[in-house]
Amino acid sequence: MISDLSQITVAILAGGLGTRLRTAISDRPKVLAPVKGRPFITYLLDYLYALSVRHVVLLTGYLGEMVKDALGLRWKDMEISYSKEELPLDTGGAIRKALPFLGNSPVLVLNGDSFCPIDIDPFLSMHTKVNSSATILLTYVQDISRYGRVRLHSDGSIVDFLEKSPNPISGWINAGVYFLNKNIINEINPNKKVSLERDVFPRLVGKGLHGYKCPAPFIDIGLPETYHQAEGFIADLKSGEYKYEYFGI
Repeated sequence: MISDLSQITVAILAGGLGTRLRTAISDRPKVLAPVKGRPFITYLLDYLYALSVRHVVLLTGYLGEMVKDALGLRWKDMEISYSKEELPLDTGGAIRKALPFLGNSPVLVLNGDSFCPIDIDPFLSMHTKVNSSATILLTYVQDISRYGRVRLHSDGSIVDFLEKSPNPISGWINAGVYFLNKNIINEINPNKKVSLERDVFPRLVGKGLHGYKCPAPFIDIGLPETYHQAEGFIADLKSGEYKYEYFGI
């Protein structure tokens, strides 16, 4: 069982087209959207570095060379590799394409345009303890209308995924952070667009798919209105209940 995060490879999904954010950011990919004078993704990299992660693979696509030019091959002492899709492969397809870059199982997967900073150690411990094939980080929000809702059994296994609701009700949502065993990644069709959220995870219900509940702060910069909240979110991380001084804010 891997317990040291320095042995974990982290894959960050950084290839989205960002069409909904174009009115606010039109000249760069979402992960490079500036927040307090820095590309948004650099806060994720600082967070991972502080957790002792030492290898990150960026799964790029749209304007991928711009991401590589901005970040290079190292962030502090953390190695950065790049897996670039030439045609859009969606989240699952992008991870499958990156398989040659991924190290030990499990792999930690993050969305590059959202941030839910938690202590990863108990998340990893839960994944390995229950022998999960894939584990989704779940966070609690007051309005699930953009995300849909995830329901669990008492043992943490996922029951189902509920569609987005037109009503602003609260619930547990997919926070865009996953532990995936490499056999799950290997089973993804390498020659077509595959979505983790719509294709892979629903097929894993009842087959070792679990959720890990953690009511942590969460932001998704995919819309102009949420992107404009990002500066306050980062500032609150330092000054509020969740203190992450290593962000260098």
